[in-house]
Amino acid sequence: MSTPRLFLDDALAEGAERHGTAAQAHHLGTVLRRGVGEAVRVFNARDGEFAATIAHLRKDRCAFALGPRLRAPGPEPDLRLVVAALKRDALDWVVEKATELGVSVIQPVLTRRTVAERVNTERLSAIARGAAEQCERLSVPALRPAMPLHRALDGWDGAPLLVAAERRGAAPVASVASGLRLPCGWLVGPEGGFEGAELDDATRRAFVTAVALGPRILRAETAAVAGLAVLQALAGDWTAT
Repeated sequence: MSTPRLFLDDALAEGAERHGTAAQAHHLGTVLRRGVGEAVRVFNARDGEFAATIAHLRKDRCAFALGPRLRAPGPEPDLRLVVAALKRDALDWVVEKATELGVSVIQPVLTRRTVAERVNTERLSAIARGAAEQCERLSVPALRPAMPLHRALDGWDGAPLLVAAERRGAAPVASVASGLRLPCGWLVGPEGGFEGAELDDATRRAFVTAVALGPRILRAETAAVAGLAVLQALAGDWTAT
């Protein structure tokens, strides 16, 4: 039986006792059937990962007694995802997989063909936390509130941003990504794709490069994950030994 990992935003240190959330208490007690005295691991990007035991557990409350540190904090890849607001199930899946792929920031954007009426940032943040706990990373990606695409681009810090541009005759993503190093970002449009003028406005910016993801038209959620995997493999921390 694997040891549960739990993200705690509070300062972590050996010998301390820290409280978990109501959701974590429910997951440990009701879903995993764990009890007081059983082992867990707690973590965050600031302090690292610690061995711990369940000190208190009720239906909606829990606390953990922290033991020795198992992993020290370390550098995290600055790989960012800018993704058009998709339908709920598709966006949930993208957030989960982007977390597993090591993304540091997820920025939902509103485009002219966006069909989703709203983005539940709180729910997506919880999905990201759960995915971080499962995939053994120390950090949880920041989930930014949804905003119009042009505003996200206006506020971009100049790091290279690749955009999936089907039917544009763009260079293959691998040929562009192989010349990059982090920080960089990946921009994916909505289910119906970007409008032409919208894509033109994005690619007029010096930091934006249009790239192609092969000869097939991909669903938005597939394009999001495929592009992130290429960037991690060629420019990110998949290159580390």
